[in-house]
Amino acid sequence: MTNSKTIVLVGGGHNGLVCATYLAKGLGPAGYTVQVLEARDQIGGAASTRCFGQDSCKGGFRVSAVAHVLHSLDPQIGRDLNLANAGLDRGPAIETISLGRNGDHLTLSATAVSGNGLSKVDIESYASFKNEFRSYAKALKPLMTNRPPRLKNMDRRDLITLTQLGWALRFGLGANSMLEFLRVGGINIYDVLNEQFDSERLKGAIAADAVIGHHMGPRTPTTVLTYLHRLQGELHSPQTLPPGGMGKVTEALAEAARIAGVHIRTGAKVTRILIRDGSVTGVALDSGERIDTELVVSNADAKTTFLKLVGTQDLDAMFAHRIRKTRTNGTVAKLHLGLKGLPEVNGMSVAQLGQRLLIAPDMGYVEHAFNHAKYGEFSEHPVLEITLPSITDASLTRDGYHVMSVVACFAPYALKTGWDQGREVFADRIVSLLGAYFPGIASQIVARELLTPVDIEAQYNITGGHWHHGELGIDQSFMMRPVHGAAQYDTPVDGLFLCGAAAHPGGGVTGVPGRLAAERILALSR
Repeated sequence: MTNSKTIVLVGGGHNGLVCATYLAKGLGPAGYTVQVLEARDQIGGAASTRCFGQDSCKGGFRVSAVAHVLHSLDPQIGRDLNLANAGLDRGPAIETISLGRNGDHLTLSATAVSGNGLSKVDIESYASFKNEFRSYAKALKPLMTNRPPRLKNMDRRDLITLTQLGWALRFGLGANSMLEFLRVGGINIYDVLNEQFDSERLKGAIAADAVIGHHMGPRTPTTVLTYLHRLQGELHSPQTLPPGGMGKVTEALAEAARIAGVHIRTGAKVTRILIRDGSVTGVALDSGERIDTELVVSNADAKTTFLKLVGTQDLDAMFAHRIRKTRTNGTVAKLHLGLKGLPEVNGMSVAQLGQRLLIAPDMGYVEHAFNHAKYGEFSEHPVLEITLPSITDASLTRDGYHVMSVVACFAPYALKTGWDQGREVFADRIVSLLGAYFPGIASQIVARELLTPVDIEAQYNITGGHWHHGELGIDQSFMMRPVHGAAQYDTPVDGLFLCGAAAHPGGGVTGVPGRLAAERILALSR
């Protein structure tokens, strides 16, 4: 650590705000000033609320921009930062409903499933399956909520984390469950679900949860681990739809930061992290302003941080090569629909329409949807995750109207035809598929907006438009995230740290990378 009294956070997304608040609480009394510099005019990054359908929000629709379901914000962060006092409202808890064309829908909760056509065996198997896999996720908690340990030259913190992990696996799970975890941990979710269930719909819904947000299909190796990554959120809190959209969550984080003394600037785009003799000396803004500092924490993705803001001239060639080779192309698009009236689904009540809805009829469907993305094509029959947040939150639109938020997989960043040609074709395809479950919805649409991975990259400054700032494959996780040499939040550049989703444990609105980065910096300052 240096003696500088200024700390600059690049990016006002949720992890950046969390990190800044912890640093202000820990170092503010010692005279440090913490500044958050956000390029956009609005804080929150991809976890924000946006308007579409009109020139202003008054006559249009409001919707969560990219992330639209809150389910993984670390409760420890809520307590440490007193987010309740800062105005955090998680909203009503929701369940997941897998839609059936004939009204035979399945409702999946944390430990139970119900629906027509399910056998008693599958109902019982689901409960035991979820309990078992939630126990795996709980056993991984020492790894997922602590700094990732190095495998050589370990310090005391690394040894403690590995000891806690080993204890949780061996004694928390027990011998039989530990052996089963070791058997399934590295394989694909397709094989595991075929061992567990008969219902194709049930298998399709679980498989979708394992691959949404990733360039993976159910047959892809290590999709069990991506499913466990999702289950970490279940250990924290139920799924909810925050009133006012995800932007209200990051507004609460920003308020907590301000209470702690953090200075937040929007419309302040950092174009360069200034380096001299291998150490940070400041940042340069697109306005021409320079801020002198010896400590910069980047909430940007790794490619943006190192290849654009730092530049390869100040990096070891092999390190720069590793960063360049990380897989960061997104495969998820987001469709926003403004609707006149509430759409209907056969066999569903209004309350059920307000839940998290899935279109993923079976694992073959999900795998086939992914197959297109392998060849630079969008899915002919995409996997959809759907919410209608205006059912419980009338503030998102005007009377008589509703807003629908649709996550669509798979939509590759590098589309063969280019998104200028493919944008409306894919949007039409999604609407057509919705029409098979929501009869007449096409005639209700008065506004629509499709955010492709290219749009997410351009509008939210995320390389490749990847929701998680990079794939969560085994080779880009834990002590290898984002790459060897930058996996414990500090980097080869003295005074530069990472705190975003590119760092361990990865994406999702958890705040954990921000908290762990702050803990690392505070430990080095002592």
